[in-house]
Parts: sequence; C-alpha cells; structure tokens
Amino acid sequence: MKYTRMPIEIESPEEIGYSAIHYNLAESSVRDIQLSDLNLRLDDLLLCYGHHRGHPELLDCIASESPLLQSDDVLVCSGAATALFIIATTLLSEKDHLIVVRPNYGTNLETPRAINCAMSIVELTFDERFALNVDHIRRAIQPNTRLISITNPHNPTGTVVPENILNELINLAEAHNCYLLVDETYRYLNFQTPLLPYLAEKSRNVISVSSLSKAFGVPGIRIGWIICRDAALMHQFLAAKEQILITNSVVDEQIALNILQNQANRLRETHQRIRTNFNITRQFFSETPYLEWVEPTAGVVCFPRLKAGYSINTNDFYQSLYTHYQTLVGPGHWFEQDMIYMRIGFGYPTAHELRTGLHNVDRCLAEHLK
Repeated sequence: MKYTRMPIEIESPEEIGYSAIHYNLAESSVRDIQLSDLNLRLDDLLLCYGHHRGHPELLDCIASESPLLQSDDVLVCSGAATALFIIATTLLSEKDHLIVVRPNYGTNLETPRAINCAMSIVELTFDERFALNVDHIRRAIQPNTRLISITNPHNPTGTVVPENILNELINLAEAHNCYLLVDETYRYLNFQTPLLPYLAEKSRNVISVSSLSKAFGVPGIRIGWIICRDAALMHQFLAAKEQILITNSVVDEQIALNILQNQANRLRETHQRIRTNFNITRQFFSETPYLEWVEPTAGVVCFPRLKAGYSINTNDFYQSLYTHYQTLVGPGHWFEQDMIYMRIGFGYPTAHELRTGLHNVDRCLAEHLK
C-alpha cells in the first residue's frame, strides 16, 4: 500500500499548534474536555490486555441504543479512522470497485487509493444543495462493486440524507450483493431533531461507523466502533483489528463507558451550546456580502463558498487569515474541492470566539477581493 498524507491532517490545528490559533473555526467537533470533568476514578483499573471486541459493558451500552442490535453486532476500535481503515482493507482490493461520495473525509478516499481499488466518485454539489442523487449511485454500479460509501450527517456540509434515499441505497446494496458503508460520526450532533438510529439496524448489507470524538469532546481517548449485523463479516473485521492493534486501551474504554452511560445529560448541555452558536452562524450568513451557504441540519460544520462575482487569491487569503487574524478555517482542498469553499466549524469555539472569527473571515475577504 502506498500512503499519502492528507491536507486535512498536515494543516490540522493539532499539527499547527493550538496556541497559535486564537479563533479556531476549523474543528468539526465540540470543545475538548478535561478528564477531571468526568469525575471518574481510574486508580483501581487493571492495565491489562482488554477484550478484543471491546469491553463487554461498552459493547452492551452501544448496542442498547437500538432494540434490534446485539453486542455481537458491535466492534470497538481506536477511533472511527481505524474503523474505516479496517473496513476498507477488509472489503477492498485491486480487483474490487468502490462508489464514494465527495466531498468527504479524506480517509474514505485515500485508503481505497492506497489499496489501488477502482473508484467511482459521486460529486455532491452546492447548486444541488449537496443532495445525494440515488440515480448517480445506481449508474456507477459495476459487476465488481463491493462497497458504496457515504457519510450521514455529512462532512463537511452538515446535510442529512432523507430516510427514503437511505432506503433506496439499502435496496441497491442488497440487489447488487455489496455493502453500504455509512460514516455516522456526527450522529450524536443532531441538535435540531431526534437522534438518528444506526442505519445498520435495517440490513445485513449496511455497515455503520461512529465514535465519541466529535460530540463529546474526547478525541484524545480514540474510541470508535463498527456496527454490522453480518456475523461473518464482523469476524473478518475482528481479525483485521487483532492484526493491527489486538485490543483497545482499557483506560480509553473505561472513559468511553462512563461517557455513554451519562450521554443524555452530556448531550443536553452540548446541544444547547451548539444551538446558540448555530444561531450566531446563521445570523452571519444572513449578513455577509461575500459568502453563501447551504444551511446545515445536523453536525457542527457548514461548507460555504465565495459568491459569484467575487474573486480572490485564495492562498493569500488563507495565509492572511491565519497570520494576521489568528483565525483558522478548513480550506476547500481538505475535501478535494475548489479553494473558494471553506469548512467552518461552529461547535468548538465559544460564542465570543465564533463571532470574532466569523468577523475576521469577512474582514480578510474584503481585504483580498480583486
């Protein structure tokens, strides 16, 4: 496999250094928390090899969100990124074909490329409000199609695929004997509507992936999971996990269990903060003369673009935004899109940081318009 570093990782806040960013609008998550915020004692925890599938109570806790899922349908991994890597390397080879939507999180594109798997990319466009067209998926299917890959809620746009479209995709996967991968990393951030059920509930041909990183402010514990009702495939995923990392950190799993056992209270507070910041963001886009957006319906990100009629040197703009305004957004090339697009995250900053950061974006744009 030939690995390539992704721009979203090279230019990430953790690589740049958080201390150099005063207004961080680049994150797709809520604010990170401290271990002390959990009021959790770990003194008596035995630092042993853990259960290979994941801590039994953690498996039960994840499965308990659905009346249809069992703990055997869950495999806990070291983050959603590892889960996605396991799925891609288990299902795809040079002889297989993948259908994947774009824009998308880089791993969903780069890992299949490293495998040298044939890919058909289905573009989601601003002019179609980033809506997923099933006919585009249907026309892309080939005899060797092994996997259809989508994200829902979508990164980086914050759009949600309607249930009828999801059902059509499931029918396609079943009819063509392939799998539908749904990256559901942002499902806990459905702050305007009830929590979405895992799509893997509906069919053995569906694989759901999620994690704690985005909604609970704990990306440092590296806990994510795969859900699939195909027992034979889950056995293969477990084999892959055992060859990559054997087991997860028992410390990470204990923290994850505590968080999920108290998720209702944590999400109630989180969603209130997100709604406040979302209203600030919505107000900004109603007033800015330079940017337009497709208003997100879930998650904590949006993917606006420069309005028609304006032109800027994008490299100069992003450099100036960071250097002179200490403000960071996610430029379009993070998602293989034109640099007139940018991902703006409204879940991580405080309300003050968000207002100031958005104001900085507007000021910097005004300074660089041609």
